[in-house]
Amino acid sequence: MSQVIPERPLRVVVWSTGTIGRHAIAGIDAHPDLELVGVWVSNPDKHGKDAGLLAELGRELGVLATTEKEELFALQPDAIVHTAMADDRVFECLEDLIEFVERGINVTSSGPVLLQWPEEILPPEFIARIEDACARGNASMHINGIDPGFANDLLPLVMTSLSQRIDEVRVMEICDYSTYYQPVVMGELFGFGRPMDFVGMLWQPGILAMAWGSVVRQIAAGLGVTLDEPLTEEVERRAATRDSPSVSGDVAAGTMGAVRFQLIGKVDGVPRVVLEHITRTDAADHLDWETPPAGTDGCYRVRITGEPMMQVDFTHHGEHGDHNVSGMITTAQRIINALPAVVAAEPGIVRAIDLPLVTGRGLVAR
Repeated sequence: MSQVIPERPLRVVVWSTGTIGRHAIAGIDAHPDLELVGVWVSNPDKHGKDAGLLAELGRELGVLATTEKEELFALQPDAIVHTAMADDRVFECLEDLIEFVERGINVTSSGPVLLQWPEEILPPEFIARIEDACARGNASMHINGIDPGFANDLLPLVMTSLSQRIDEVRVMEICDYSTYYQPVVMGELFGFGRPMDFVGMLWQPGILAMAWGSVVRQIAAGLGVTLDEPLTEEVERRAATRDSPSVSGDVAAGTMGAVRFQLIGKVDGVPRVVLEHITRTDAADHLDWETPPAGTDGCYRVRITGEPMMQVDFTHHGEHGDHNVSGMITTAQRIINALPAVVAAEPGIVRAIDLPLVTGRGLVAR
C-alpha cells in the first residue's frame, strides 16, 4: 500500500511537553500535513505558556498550553500525539488513551509500549475494551517509537525480506545511557547508581516480557511463527568499576553501572526471535560485551542468522552530537509521520505491521 496523503492538514494536539513532547511540538510545526492546535501540560507552571517557547523553538506559535483537557477536546482535533511518561503509570495512561478514542480522537503515542502488541500481556477482555472504545469513537490508536518500536519491529522485518532461510532474528540496543535524562527510569526502573542488592523494577519476573514482549511477538507474527509461552528472560547486572558522571545521577564505583538483558522467543525450545539490550553508564566499562561501531556512543543492531547471514548497525545522533536527544526526536517523529496513515486506518489498535509506507514526506529542508 502506498503512503497516505491527507486532503487537508490534520488538526493535532500534543499531550505533554517533556523529553519527547517538546520535540513533537517542533515536528508537528515543521510538517506541512499537520497543524498544531493545542498542547496539554501537567505542570501548572506551564499553563498559558506558548508552545513554541515550551519547545524551545525561540519563537511563539500562537498556541497556548493548558492543564484543562476539556479545552482540548472542545477543539475537536483529528488526532492527539501522546508523549506523557508511561513507564511508571501504565494503567493511568491506558485510561487516557481509551478516553481519547472514545471521544472520536485518533491517537499516536510513545507508550505504554505494551500496546504495540498487547496479546499475551494484557487480558483479552482489556484488549476487547480498547477495541470497543475505538469502534464506538470511530478512531484508531497506534503506539510506537524507536525502541520498543521502529528499530526492533519494522527494521528487522524489512531485512528479513532478503532472507532465504531464517534461523534467528536478534535485535539489539547497545548504548551509553550516561546522557539519558530520566532519573526515575535510570534509578528506580534500572537501578543504576544503586547498591547491587537493589533490584530495579525492570528485573522483577515478568516485567521484561511486559515491556518488550510486544517486540518479540510482533516480529514472530511478521514471520508467521508461534512462540513458546512464556518468553524467557535473562538478566546480567554488573557493578561500575569506577566513578562515572551521569545526567540522571552520578554512578559510583561498586554500584550498578551496566546491564545486559535478553528476552528470548523460542519455537519448540529453539531461540528464534531475541531482543537484547546492553546498557552502560560508562562507555569504556565492561567491554567484553558487544560494543557499538567505533566512533559512536550507541547503536541498534539487527543480526539475522541463516542464509544469508546479515547484520545492520543503525546509529543516530542529534546535529549537535548527542544520541539520547536524537532518540527522543526519532521516537516523536515516528508517531508524528505515521499520523496520516493512522487517521485513515480502520478503527482499532493499529500495529506497526499494519501500516502502509510511512516516510518523511514534506520534511526535506526548504
